[in-house]
Amino acid sequence: MNSSWVSVIALLGWLVLAGSALRARQLNARKAILYALIWGAIFFAAAAIFTAIG
Repeated sequence: MNSSWVSVIALLGWLVLAGSALRARQLNARKAILYALIWGAIFFAAAAIFTAIG
């Protein structure tokens, strides 16, 4: 149970780090959202492939 909370907190920390990196590059909101959707699609596709295999 405790490890799941640690994972959630770590995930939120990584999201904040990625968001601040995008903000430091001075990307506008539309481009940042586009990049986030593209990366989300990549990770979702990879997770779907590994779930289908395993």
